[in-house]
Amino acid sequence: MCGITGWISFDRDLRTEAAVLDTMTETMACRGPDDRGTWVQGPAALGHRRLAIIDLPGGRQPMSADTPHGSVALVYSGETYNFTELRRELAGRGHRFTTDSDTEVVLRGYLEWGEEIAERLNGMYAFAVWDGRQDKLVMIRDRMGIKPFYYHPTPDGVLFGSEPKAILANPLAPARVTADGLRELFTMIKTPGHAVWDGMAEVEPGTVVTVDRTGVHRRAYWELETRPHTDDRDTTIATVRSLLDDIVRRQLVADVPRCTLLSGGLDSSAMTAIAARQLGEHGEKVRSFAVDFVGQSDNFVADELRGTPDTPFVHDVARTSHTEHQDIVLDARALADPDVRAKVIRARDLPAGLGDMDASLYLLFRAIRDQSTVALSGESADEVFGGYLQFFDEEARRGTTFPWLVHLGRHFGQDAEVLRADLLDSLDLDGYVADGYRTAIAGVQRLDGESDFEYRMRRMSHLHLTRFVRVLLDRKDRASMAVGLEVRVPFCDHRLVEYVYNAPWALKSFDGREKSLLREATADLLPKSVYDRVKSPYPSTQDPKYAAALQDQAQDLLTRPSHPVFDLVDRDRLHRVAHRDTPVTNQAERRGLERALDLSQWLDLYRPDIRLA
Repeated sequence: MCGITGWISFDRDLRTEAAVLDTMTETMACRGPDDRGTWVQGPAALGHRRLAIIDLPGGRQPMSADTPHGSVALVYSGETYNFTELRRELAGRGHRFTTDSDTEVVLRGYLEWGEEIAERLNGMYAFAVWDGRQDKLVMIRDRMGIKPFYYHPTPDGVLFGSEPKAILANPLAPARVTADGLRELFTMIKTPGHAVWDGMAEVEPGTVVTVDRTGVHRRAYWELETRPHTDDRDTTIATVRSLLDDIVRRQLVADVPRCTLLSGGLDSSAMTAIAARQLGEHGEKVRSFAVDFVGQSDNFVADELRGTPDTPFVHDVARTSHTEHQDIVLDARALADPDVRAKVIRARDLPAGLGDMDASLYLLFRAIRDQSTVALSGESADEVFGGYLQFFDEEARRGTTFPWLVHLGRHFGQDAEVLRADLLDSLDLDGYVADGYRTAIAGVQRLDGESDFEYRMRRMSHLHLTRFVRVLLDRKDRASMAVGLEVRVPFCDHRLVEYVYNAPWALKSFDGREKSLLREATADLLPKSVYDRVKSPYPSTQDPKYAAALQDQAQDLLTRPSHPVFDLVDRDRLHRVAHRDTPVTNQAERRGLERALDLSQWLDLYRPDIRLA
């Protein structure tokens, strides 16, 4: 896990641009607090910030190898979980290693197999290779998009980085957002390749992007494919368990302190229990952490989204799996702190967050980082196994839009409601979403003989695994890496994703409940309370002091009528909500306050050139 950046300029010698490369590299300091390095050779300049996880003294980057036909240099972010097997194979092919790091395995793998190294990797990764033998840059991103990766073509090459901030630090990349960027920002549909910032793009998950003197070339090395599933229920459950056991065992490998993120839901509880059993075989205990809010358990009020507080279930798992557990308890003041909001926006480079849920995630990770460097998360199990409420919502199932928009709109309203009416008219967000939906479902392959219902559910699964999951993975990565914490996601292992995706919905919900396969695959490890618990989303504070603090901050913002946020935000609507006599309780109105405040801070921090024409 690290931060990478670079600049390729085929028409110049970048040794004269060391200061710019240093500036780009330093924007990644939070992602890599342990070390820094740069490498420049002719048209190629690479920068790296390191978070040391494996082979602490030996894994320094950029890492290079000299060949008879030119140098090959690598900057790498992430983890390769099958690096031991690959190292053994490469050694058998004559490669000699000088470190124990997975980074050197990837470099040597590229020297052996070229771009095809991508198909051999199991892990989360974003890396760039400058191949001086052919004067080309090769950029590769993991299959699920766990690690972020952006690039910005220039007239004579390309800029790249783990995050947009690294690219924006170069004078060749203006901080500009067009109407199309705003459309992406306010629709939550995660168009593949879209980066919001004008001129910038994402290296799409499962993709190799090469840049040479002829331009930019893209090739997908992995896609979510439809295949027949012939295993019966018992075999499927056993296979899921076998995969999970192998995945967690691989992802526990680290030379630094590890822990798990525990919410008391099925996903994180199953993952924690497996980790606890495996470490217990070696006399170790799992450290687990959970987020909670002051007074939440005692004063919890059930609603349509959350029927129970997390803490009692968290503690049941901690007792059952004998973890060394700690609750990170947050108050309303910390959640509403403008400085925390600013840190979240800087981490994301965009005001694209989820309000208090983003603030609490950042604060949770910051507290964990004082005690651990690697955390395992239950993230993405809902997308893989079908856990969200919309999977069981008939309107979402039969709708002609992204299913999470149906569910979120019903409970939180539309994010874009905070915008000015004239801006909304010009953006035509409904049309943008409709076009995106048609494009997204066009790529879903139907199995021969598949029923209409099963195909609808396949499309829902595909949309969640190729669109929605990327929103949450990006949120997780940015919040964790902003404090130098590596968060691993076992449920994103591509072997598990491919297998469960192709299991028919009737098998995924064989008992009429969400995530039936996961529940039964780990039933022997779970306390009964968690086994029986209904899906509950990531927690949100119910403390009225939080909403009151947002209203106070919005009132302060309204005293600055010339602030550029009012070129975007409906001032009258914000005024009505901010000046209520009591704290707002309506979720859509609270969300509007959060969105307006996020936008104002983003405009202050980045001063983007917004062009709507």
